Amino acid sequence: MTDKIAFQGELGANSHIACREVYPDLEPLPCATFEDAFAAVADQTARYAMIPIENSVAGRVADVHHLIPEAGLFIIGEHFAPIRHQLIGLPGAALSRLKRVRSHPQALGQCRKTLRTLGLEAIKTADTAGAAREIKALGDPEEGALASALAADIHGLTILQADIADAGHNTTRFLVFARAANDAAPEDGPCVTSFVFRVRNVPAALYKALGGFATNGVNMTKLESYLEGGSFSAAMFYADIEGHPSERGVQLALEELSFFSSFLKVLGVYAAHPYRRRA
Repeated sequence: MTDKIAFQGELGANSHIACREVYPDLEPLPCATFEDAFAAVADQTARYAMIPIENSVAGRVADVHHLIPEAGLFIIGEHFAPIRHQLIGLPGAALSRLKRVRSHPQALGQCRKTLRTLGLEAIKTADTAGAAREIKALGDPEEGALASALAADIHGLTILQADIADAGHNTTRFLVFARAANDAAPEDGPCVTSFVFRVRNVPAALYKALGGFATNGVNMTKLESYLEGGSFSAAMFYADIEGHPSERGVQLALEELSFFSSFLKVLGVYAAHPYRRRA
């Protein structure tokens, strides 16, 4: 196994920055898609994958949740990264001449109000750093991109307006995936436990399945549903809770959940990022 960490996007993407912040000694491995990033870990091309899962402005990252159970990997950590979008253009370009801005849909959504105020047409691309590469190749001073300062530096571009996100709290939560589980110990401090489940097809199954978390005082910080198998009746749920499975309350809650579920898999138990305490 090489000492690489996979991410979706090109060098200079926000996921690349997150990789450098958490694992500066690992070689970043750019991947075209999230599937490719997961596959790189599964086939041991990379040790880990750094995957964005949700953003404080634009919400959850599309397509990620339904890939997580299929990937067969485990969550070993989380990272919260402040996102700083730069409006960049060709060297010598002027903000007043821009007409179009290219970027990933998440980035465009996080800067939607600012782009409207500037009167710029938003064009969706595969990722932020790729947008920077595209406008460099186009060579048109009317084309701009939303990307990181790192991407601007990599491609020799100019920052026309810095930090243009609509909200100052713009933060993305990343999860780190590995081939093998590496659960945190109970004494490691506050933990997060992540799992996926499918409730049994009985009346009020979800209500009953989640009741154990309330009665045992376990805080559920995230619950996402998505359809699986092309059916509108079979829903899978992804959830995060505060606590370690060794704790009595968490044990009882998971037992009750399993009773009302046809499928339950714990994806990982990992240290809570300090951002949670600050928030």
